[in-house]
Amino acid sequence: MTTNAAAYLDTDAVARWLSDNMDGFQGPIVAEKFAGGQSNPTFRLITPKGNYVLRRKPPGILLKSAHAVEREFRVQKALAGSDVPVARMHVLCEDDSVIGSAFYVMDEVDGRHFDDPRLPELPVAERRAVQEEMNRVLAAIHDVDLAARQLADYGPEGNYYRRQIDRWTKQYRASEIDHIPAMEELITWLDANVPPDDGQRTLVHGDYRIDNMLFAKDSPACMAVLDWELSTTGHPFADLAAVLMQWGMPPGNEGRGLAGVDRAAEGLMSDAEFVNAYCDRRGLPRIDSFGFYLAFAFFRMGSILQGVLKRAVDGNASNPERARKLGGFVPRFAQSGLDAARKG
Repeated sequence: MTTNAAAYLDTDAVARWLSDNMDGFQGPIVAEKFAGGQSNPTFRLITPKGNYVLRRKPPGILLKSAHAVEREFRVQKALAGSDVPVARMHVLCEDDSVIGSAFYVMDEVDGRHFDDPRLPELPVAERRAVQEEMNRVLAAIHDVDLAARQLADYGPEGNYYRRQIDRWTKQYRASEIDHIPAMEELITWLDANVPPDDGQRTLVHGDYRIDNMLFAKDSPACMAVLDWELSTTGHPFADLAAVLMQWGMPPGNEGRGLAGVDRAAEGLMSDAEFVNAYCDRRGLPRIDSFGFYLAFAFFRMGSILQGVLKRAVDGNASNPERARKLGGFVPRFAQSGLDAARKG
């Protein structure tokens, strides 16, 4: 879904800059803003020579290290030609004077987009293959050779969860509006239960969900993984737990999850099947103490949504109405994280 982009993007300024900096570009530009996404505003650029996609930082005062379109551009460019499908990157503009913030331009990928993990658009017999492909691509992300792709310095070394809990607690505090007791209890529990560093350090997508993927129109093959803003190097189980976290939410527009869905009847993988397939693909033993990873995933997403809500309150949200709605989920994510912690 797209909207008129005139209020969000100076297309004349973009066209002038691309004419000077992007090989083969030809204006003029007609821009359409994608309605989805709460972080970096995203636009379709329609030009005489084809369509592109532009991602920019939002306007206004931003939290430090947030909305890092420069990192999105770097990692996707590094993954070109790998087993991880990504869109073709063209140019990165770090000069804020052009349109008011940094942006990059990539090819538009003509693929299928699924918002709902129940995959209602597909026949029951075709759904599992899409989830298997989602599983394959996740394993491929975590098997990327960081040194070969020049991503060894893409994130700090050391205990990923210690670093992430500290980071997202700080981000949550900077965005906090109301006191949420469950979030305070969850932060305390996570802080006291960080697992020791087991030596796994991989590329981590940071927001791996089916709605951040594009699939071929005539097969389950993934054409591109999108939205790499939160990517870094870290512990792979964070991405794996994030998939199960999303599936644990209510289905439909409320949570876009699979809670209460008869997955076997609907042709969908169970949590255990997804985890086991992932471990088989990566040659890993079964995972113990998964409750911590799941609790962390709920905490992290709750902190992200708190930031989304704060941007709406401050008037900087890409989609203010949806931002406020998503922000209302923070207490639920906090409680779900506590539930996962208690279950182990």
